[in-house]
Amino acid sequence: MIDLSTFHDLAKADIGAFSPKPTSIEGNQVEAARSFFQSLDGTVDVGIWECTPGRFTADRTHSSEICHIISGRAEVSRADGEMRELGPGDLLVLPRGWKGEWLIHETTRKLYMIQSAG
Repeated sequence: MIDLSTFHDLAKADIGAFSPKPTSIEGNQVEAARSFFQSLDGTVDVGIWECTPGRFTADRTHSSEICHIISGRAEVSRADGEMRELGPGDLLVLPRGWKGEWLIHETTRKLYMIQSAG
């Protein structure tokens, strides 16, 4: 039998302790994340993530990511300068191979789905 998992009120869900963001380049950011689901083969991870204001680099060389913004405001920019503004309710797709930066204006929480190469 396949289990059906549901998760409620992600805006208020406990995601654990915050720690320094390793890829932060401005703002002394801290982040926390909680995984809700992982595929048996480990290639799919679904959870929520939250980060404080500042700027950090991101690299999706070996994975793709779908982000649904739950709260906060941010900008995402590609290495060539193309930029997108994000806020609550927005959906962002970062395809495998994407590299760039996030600029967090307000503490931001997102639902993520990361698919890694198998």
